[in-house]
Amino acid sequence: MRRLLRSGGRHHPRHGIHSLRAKLTIVNVALLALGIAAATAVSLIGMRHYLLDRVDTELLGSRNALQRTGFTQKEVDSLSAISALMEEFAPGDGQRSPLPGSETVFVALDAQHRPIALANIPPTRRQFELAEAVRDPVAYADSAEVHDVRVGGDPHRAVGTSLADGTIVLLATDTGAVHSGVKKALKLDLAFGTFLLLLLALLTMLGAQHRLRPLEDMVETASAIAEGDLTRRVPAGRDPVTETEQLRVALNSMLHQVESAFETREHSAAQLRRFVADASHELRTPLAAIRGYLQLYAKGMLRKPADRTRALARMTAEADRMGRLVEELLILARLDQQPRPRMCTVDVSRLVRDAADDLRAQQPERPLTVRDEGSVTVRGDEAGVRQVVGNLLANARAHTPADAPVTVELTRGDGDGRGPGAVRLRVSDEGPGMAAEDADRVFDRFFRAAGEAGPSGPPGSGLGMAIVQAVVTAHGGAVTVRTAPGEGLTVSVELPAAAPAAPEPRTAVEPKEAGTNDAETKEAGAKNRTATGTGHGTGAGAGAG
Repeated sequence: MRRLLRSGGRHHPRHGIHSLRAKLTIVNVALLALGIAAATAVSLIGMRHYLLDRVDTELLGSRNALQRTGFTQKEVDSLSAISALMEEFAPGDGQRSPLPGSETVFVALDAQHRPIALANIPPTRRQFELAEAVRDPVAYADSAEVHDVRVGGDPHRAVGTSLADGTIVLLATDTGAVHSGVKKALKLDLAFGTFLLLLLALLTMLGAQHRLRPLEDMVETASAIAEGDLTRRVPAGRDPVTETEQLRVALNSMLHQVESAFETREHSAAQLRRFVADASHELRTPLAAIRGYLQLYAKGMLRKPADRTRALARMTAEADRMGRLVEELLILARLDQQPRPRMCTVDVSRLVRDAADDLRAQQPERPLTVRDEGSVTVRGDEAGVRQVVGNLLANARAHTPADAPVTVELTRGDGDGRGPGAVRLRVSDEGPGMAAEDADRVFDRFFRAAGEAGPSGPPGSGLGMAIVQAVVTAHGGAVTVRTAPGEGLTVSVELPAAAPAAPEPRTAVEPKEAGTNDAETKEAGAKNRTATGTGHGTGAGAGAG
């Protein structure tokens, strides 16, 4: 885990030689250095070739001129004397010299390759040095190329030619200025290239610092989250780059998912702990009762048959209660695993009439009204939908007075924007209702309102409404409650409809009129397929009463 600097809570990464910023700088500087070196080499080679080519052109031009004249040594001497005489009598400043400049050296050689006077000028020291530098003057005279020689330690370019009488003349031009210019240009290029490299390194580091700032923000955010601050997010840059902005958005989305998953896990863990505690408490009560009666029987304290019969009845009731609780826990466990329902077309109106008949059989004195629109079908699992209807009616039966009216309405479409594709089941009673804080926890498992000992018997397990919500959610529907103290409870369930059907108004009002077939009532009661009752909007368990 990266350490955060406690001053300011910001993480300041170390920028070493292995950092991305340093590597980018090194790569850019290395590439520019290679470019400068290549450009310098090409330019200097080109400049040297151009200057030497000019020198070679002048030397070859002079040699060709001597060859075209066909003069001998004596003729050259005579022409030189005439030229000197004409310049002496010619108008002018008298400063012109018949000899080449100081950069060019020429020397005439005899048969023994020794310097001789040419144009009546005795050989100079440089001419002797040129003659000594050229080991094979004949080869120079026969060759059409220009050769490199060193005269007195200085670089020269030299050519040779033969006069008409066989005298060999060597011509050489000093190229020291050319080499000196090339060296000066090289030093200038190196100095300027070094300046460019330093400038590029500085600009690269500054640019990398600016462009890599989002990555540093991501490191700081990740470090803060590792420290436990799950609300931290990567801030947006003032001049975002496309790639880093995409990475920032993706990272923030991932962090949001991580935070949501962590909160969900914590909430689930808390619910699981509460669920286990509540389940243990609910199972402990019947187990304690059964254990107590068994201990009484083992100690011989149940001597009378009536006592034994009563104890056996109580143990059986507690065992039934415990069995119902375990069964409901298994139902919720299966629903939590989100199984794929066995979908089919279910006639909800038939299930509502069956559940209403069961309620009439159990409480004949309760006023019960059922309103539906004929055959109303949904796409769902018949057993699950039957359990939803049964739990809602059992909830009203167990936790309202026996004379409190109950109304069941089944409609197709709700007229508030959901369209005809929804089926609404509404179960309303005129019981005592619930407080707002209890209504908020109506679907919590094992939750029962304070002092909830239903009028029809002991409180349920607190799982009935939780099962209703789980089944409805698995079918892609929704369930809501509306209640207030003294105003009863209304539970509304919406499920997706299977297909529209022609409405067939049907209304049944309770109490039933005289003359109703009691045998039919008893037969309907025998069809009791519903789960046991639930607490009033509290998730109180089915099966109470």
